Amino acid sequence: MGEYVTHLESAIDATRLPAGTLQTMHAQRPLWVRYDLDAVGKAATPETFIARPATMWRYRELLPVPPDAPLVSLGECLTPLLPAPRLGESLGLDDLWIKDESHLPSGSFKSRGMAMAVTMARHLGVSRLAVPTAGNAGGALAAYAARAGLEAYVFMPADTPVVNQMECVLAGAKVYLVNGLIGDCGAIVRNGVAPMNWFDCSTLKEPYRLEGKKTMGLELAEQLGWFLPDVIVYPTGGGTGLIGMWKAFTELRTLGWLRKERLPRMVAVQSDGCAPIVRAFQAGERFARPWENARTVASGLRVPAAVGDFMMLDALRESGGCALAVPEESIVPAMQEAVKREGISVCPEAGACVAALGELRRSGFIDPQERVVLFNTGAATKYVESLPLRLPTIADPSQVDYARLA
Repeated sequence: MGEYVTHLESAIDATRLPAGTLQTMHAQRPLWVRYDLDAVGKAATPETFIARPATMWRYRELLPVPPDAPLVSLGECLTPLLPAPRLGESLGLDDLWIKDESHLPSGSFKSRGMAMAVTMARHLGVSRLAVPTAGNAGGALAAYAARAGLEAYVFMPADTPVVNQMECVLAGAKVYLVNGLIGDCGAIVRNGVAPMNWFDCSTLKEPYRLEGKKTMGLELAEQLGWFLPDVIVYPTGGGTGLIGMWKAFTELRTLGWLRKERLPRMVAVQSDGCAPIVRAFQAGERFARPWENARTVASGLRVPAAVGDFMMLDALRESGGCALAVPEESIVPAMQEAVKREGISVCPEAGACVAALGELRRSGFIDPQERVVLFNTGAATKYVESLPLRLPTIADPSQVDYARLA
């Protein structure tokens, strides 16, 4: 295992499990990767990372990959952290930033998790991978499996965005459309593990996607000079990114590398068409009941039941954050407003976060002067169905009425 990994730990009851062997879950709940942080602190400093190539792999002391294991990589760059002054002004925020994950190789933040999961799977002897997906995870797994020379099976709801379907097929995965939701796809994978000899790469069903997503938090801390923002607003489906960032922040705090003791208030954003985490948060519950008849244009948010629900809810409460559901009909207009004001390719999931910012500001949860980071988890161009275009047509190019174009 990674040079500083000590063991795996059950997130539900702290049972210790050995590292270095194939593990999925314990008591049907996810696992943490644990590190010897004292040893990490003696081996590295924040300056150590800055001197290395600008990829997610620069944080190797805090990652699970063994020193001798070859990486499965497509060039995972550090993603831009961009000021958003015009969007911030429209929302009453003086210090709004967007972390733009659309620059990653698969066009979404899923590159981070799948690069790590496939690297570890190959290292541990896996040859056949399977995943249920509502969108970007399938494309990322297909790409990294192809890079590693492994077989990939992808199961997605029949109404998954067509771009996500195409990228899986292009990468050579075996792709199946399912008449149902992501939970139905998950059941197919779960029931096929034994007869098909699949390794299940579902969200939080193995411990390493989380470690890849953790690099969002490590990277953000570095980009802000080890001063974390006051608030992070994050679109939440399965929640691996939110959980991973919170893990990163707590590890950095233990290492003593942060220049501000207080960690960010984490905000989980969902659509009112699928909001199990919001409902559980508001009810004061630690576990979320499955959402019935889930629907949202933001396919990454359409996760009716998340195996890491309690991990998300714990992080939200520990951080002093909250969970918020926005009206489904507000998502696409907010997405369009963000792109129009900043030119950043904001996806519908991030559009939900833009809609949430207005409510968070009006309620007083966010003060105007606070530093706020919104995560754009993927590229808008992957969601062609979300923006039905009705463009005016010029029938005769030789007879243009320019006055009507103004």
